[in-house]
Amino acid sequence: MKILILGGSGGLSGTLARMAVEQKHQVWAVTRGKRALPLGVHPLTADRNDPEEFCRAVLGCGMKWDVVFDCICMTREHAGQDLEVLPKVTGRLVVISTDSVYDPEHKKVPQDEQGEAYVTDSSYAGKKRQMEEVFLASPDHPLKWTLFRPGHIYGPGFLLGCYPEHSRQRELLEWIRADRPLRLVGGGRYLTQPVYVEDLADCMLECVYKEKTFHEIFCIGGPVAVENRTYYEQIGEITGHPVEICEVPLEGYVQAHPEYAGHLCERSYTLEKLRGAGVKLPATSLEEGLRRQILWLDSQRN
Repeated sequence: MKILILGGSGGLSGTLARMAVEQKHQVWAVTRGKRALPLGVHPLTADRNDPEEFCRAVLGCGMKWDVVFDCICMTREHAGQDLEVLPKVTGRLVVISTDSVYDPEHKKVPQDEQGEAYVTDSSYAGKKRQMEEVFLASPDHPLKWTLFRPGHIYGPGFLLGCYPEHSRQRELLEWIRADRPLRLVGGGRYLTQPVYVEDLADCMLECVYKEKTFHEIFCIGGPVAVENRTYYEQIGEITGHPVEICEVPLEGYVQAHPEYAGHLCERSYTLEKLRGAGVKLPATSLEEGLRRQILWLDSQRN
């Protein structure tokens, strides 16, 4: 395939680009040019928040692509940009949204794609939901779009930590190896369903020609849901440093830290809709995925 990635140097987009090249696809990526792209990726430099610059980069190179993967679609403006510009260069679009769009106070366990309530404010989650609504308002658009709602993405390319007060924490691995106690809100007993980054990228690549994924939104997560504390305990087992967990009181925490509302809730999802669309489900175990992530993090220090 000829593939265009919006993004291409981030944790997910960079993994997607690398895997696509390894699978012998031809890959282009639109980035601001501030970070290196994986080997074999053709760079297109633009800030997507500059509409004219974005159009010049995407339309000016004279290419047609089999699919565009948008890993940086954050707002309703970005969604509108996709629907307006991309049909000139492709008929297929796969977009990354987030599980944070669900109103955490009304989530089901496990949650399916039919949320009864969504975040409506101006936060990251609210803007992502507004982005989704632009696509949902275009069910018959000639651009065949698919949206994925991943929860916590982990693996090489990402920092460790999935839950406050140790979320995407640069020093978390050293903290655990120093046998320092971890402070987890509510003791880390909410469910999470982390998805290994390569599994997510695999699903994105595999869904391109699956007609049952056209104009649909899918939850996506790893093979099992676990308590957040189990995630950290697994890191302790891998490193040989069993973790001690200190419970931070849950009461009042969301009010004081509203940015963590999407973490302090159950994040368990049914993948039956994705299975029914014929897409291979993520299969990497949490233990194996974290082991690979830790090896990668150690390699970055050397």
